Amino acid sequence: MKITSDYLVVGSGIAGLCYALKVADHGQVSLVTKREVATTATSLAQGGIAAVAAVSDSFEQHINDTMEAGAWLPDEEIVRIVVENGPSAITDLIDWGVNFSRKEDQTYDLTREGGHSQRRIYHSKDETGKEIERALVEAVKAHPNITVYENHVAVDLITEAKVTRRRMKPDRCLGVYVLNRETGQVSTFGAPITVLATGGAGKVYLYTCNPDIATGDGIAMAYRAGATIANMEFMQFHPTTLYHPHAKSFLVSEAVRGEGAILRRSDGTAFMESYHPLKDLAPRDIVARAIDHEMKMHGDDCVFLDITHKEADYIRERFPHIYETCLGYGIDMTVAPIPVVPAAHYLCGGITVDDWGETDIKNLFAIGEVSCTGLHGANRLASNSLLEGVVFAKRAAERALSMAPRSIPPCPPIESWDPGHAKNSDEEVVVAHNWDEIRLCMWNYVGIVRSDKRLIRALRRVQMIQEEIADYYWDFLITSDLIELRNIATVAELIIRCALKRKESRGLHYNIDYLEKDDIHYKQDTLIRKTF
Repeated sequence: MKITSDYLVVGSGIAGLCYALKVADHGQVSLVTKREVATTATSLAQGGIAAVAAVSDSFEQHINDTMEAGAWLPDEEIVRIVVENGPSAITDLIDWGVNFSRKEDQTYDLTREGGHSQRRIYHSKDETGKEIERALVEAVKAHPNITVYENHVAVDLITEAKVTRRRMKPDRCLGVYVLNRETGQVSTFGAPITVLATGGAGKVYLYTCNPDIATGDGIAMAYRAGATIANMEFMQFHPTTLYHPHAKSFLVSEAVRGEGAILRRSDGTAFMESYHPLKDLAPRDIVARAIDHEMKMHGDDCVFLDITHKEADYIRERFPHIYETCLGYGIDMTVAPIPVVPAAHYLCGGITVDDWGETDIKNLFAIGEVSCTGLHGANRLASNSLLEGVVFAKRAAERALSMAPRSIPPCPPIESWDPGHAKNSDEEVVVAHNWDEIRLCMWNYVGIVRSDKRLIRALRRVQMIQEEIADYYWDFLITSDLIELRNIATVAELIIRCALKRKESRGLHYNIDYLEKDDIHYKQDTLIRKTF
């Protein structure tokens, strides 16, 4: 089956939905999403979205905070574009129906998070992402030009080189092969312009606060098609996820520390003042490494986030979702500190794009966490990710509309998906085993603290697993689990290879063999591209 439209969007988080709404008045939009439309990382975002609003704040302060958090690796021009478009991004979201929290006088209740010098975080209590996703999904479903395909998993990009079987530079994207999870059928989705908004890759690691869908699909597909990938070594570990055997790494928002919570050892000692002048409001890379060090030094399984010095009514009102969730696990955060540990959270690298979100494959855009825009550098400043998603969705839409999709030369005939002689698998245990082995390997050897020896060991193991996956992939009919396994193996390799290239410690990449920053040789992006 072949489905065609003017615009093809893969992913239904904040970036994909905003882009779809921006272009839908100008053509037909197909929006493909691997689970239900609202099952996204955006929905889980608690803290908020950063944008300058207060009189005491300024674009220059937000830019400086972003540059400093990113270890001075961000592209300052990109940072300025995103920050200066922050207020209009907030306006767009409000126009689409997002309700941000307000004070009694009806002004917006701006909060503060780690690395920010001012209160500039718009939020909806502690479920900001859920509120944003709700409003955007309602707007998308109400638009007659947008068709949503739920439970559809992108398999691979369709490019002109693949169709014509000859290499070309630059290549051109023609669409995507997509698996219907319910029927097992692979369909061809064709469009003059394709946008990848598939999110991150936290499931590459054993412990993550990402949803199960975060398997790096867009990055893996783009890499296989020949796009340039950058800065994959910079995986951000959120410092505070709930430590409980049944919690599945529930994230405890940085806004809790923004409102005064203190990190303590099991004996009650506050420790962050030993690591950074901002103490508990230090950037995430600093806080995650500090917690990791404290746990290893004292032999503890976790540390504790303490906000019990605040009024109980205030805690319940400001953080209702976190309060209720913790209470469900027997922890009353109004009277007892929350046990927390770091977990993989946000990928600061991804598919390289220009300042309009376009990749080096013609007619292929990447926006949101799947992309590497230059905004985050070596470490993302809290609440800049949702902002980036809205700003680059708008910019990508503007560029796409200027390209007049219907005037783009027609693509050559695309062959239907050919399963060859593949048959149904009777060895699903192999998929599960390889999945677990990759995630454990990445956590142990490519985590918060690294060394060249660990990275080389991890690369050997991942490449061996990839050989098994390749045999399995071509012998059996594809499933959602097999697609995701193939993708996390690819992304794992990219993370390791990028980490081996960076012979320094900067931001989220901390290598005990190279403890200092090296601005002479490594104050630049780590680039990697498939050779054909």
